[in-house]
Amino acid sequence: MESNLEKPGKDIGLIAYLTLIGLIVAMVMNSDKKTEFGRYHIRQSLGIFLTGFSLLVISFVPFIGWVISFAGFFFVIYLLIMGILNAVNGRMEPVPVLGEQYNVWLKNI
Repeated sequence: MESNLEKPGKDIGLIAYLTLIGLIVAMVMNSDKKTEFGRYHIRQSLGIFLTGFSLLVISFVPFIGWVISFAGFFFVIYLLIMGILNAVNGRMEPVPVLGEQYNVWLKNI
């Protein structure tokens, strides 16, 4: 039986959540190993970063955009924490609310 510490691609899954540069590094690392665990967490991380980018674009709308992006910032932080915890614990669980959609939208990654 395989322990959580020895799960293939666990390092890639964790690196994917660290920063945008970490996401790119994880994509390059996974191109060599091609682990499903790594691919799964790269999809989740990319979805979270795209959500954050869309909130950045929305923040340019006066007043309502500021409120939405302020609340969305805390939501994105929550998603990142949940994704990191899933990767560290060796689980392939989607992040809350949008995780299943990230898998559908980014299925080719």
